[in-house]
Amino acid sequence: MHVVALVTQKGGSGKSTLAVGLAVAAMAGGERVALVEADMQGTISKWKERRENPHPRVERVADPAEIEAIISRLRAEGVWLAIIDTAATNNDLAMRAIASADLSLIPARPSPADIEAAVPTLITIRRLNRRFAFILNQTPTRGCRLSEAATSLSSLGVLALPFVGQRNDHQDALGVGLGVTEFAPEGKASDEIIDLWGWVSEHLLVESDSHGQAAIKTAC
Repeated sequence: MHVVALVTQKGGSGKSTLAVGLAVAAMAGGERVALVEADMQGTISKWKERRENPHPRVERVADPAEIEAIISRLRAEGVWLAIIDTAATNNDLAMRAIASADLSLIPARPSPADIEAAVPTLITIRRLNRRFAFILNQTPTRGCRLSEAATSLSSLGVLALPFVGQRNDHQDALGVGLGVTEFAPEGKASDEIIDLWGWVSEHLLVESDSHGQAAIKTAC
């Protein structure tokens, strides 16, 4: 099973919206997907209440010790992908999520405040020696600020592609219990989330393959 965590201490960065969008995009491939909500704000649980489709399943956690148990249970049940949504703080839940994840995604809007707020999360990830990537989220369609933010984040680590624009479809989809790829499948927001999921899945599969190759070499 693959585990992805959305983490950053900055509120309003779009973690929950991205988690939902990526989960629904991943389901389009026929895979079993679960969302793990480690954020007491409950955005994903409220989204789930508005959703008619029973998938993806949503698991809520309040205690850091619960994360490993839930991940183990989802793995045993044959879930292919778990996406953990965390609160806007570097708390114990976020640290456990990072430690459990194959890949942590750090969303940041193209502003100095967001980029500065990503640094403590980055320090935690590096201390735990975990893989990560930044996502430029809620971006304007053009402007020097976007280019400057991309340069700043690239200097700190890997930057996922594409950037995710500030588009109403994301919030409108969340409001009716849908992923943006379900709500407006022909829209630009849908294209960006599909492409972002493609980037994430490619990096997850590359990591899985490298572990498999290492196991083969060890066995030989």
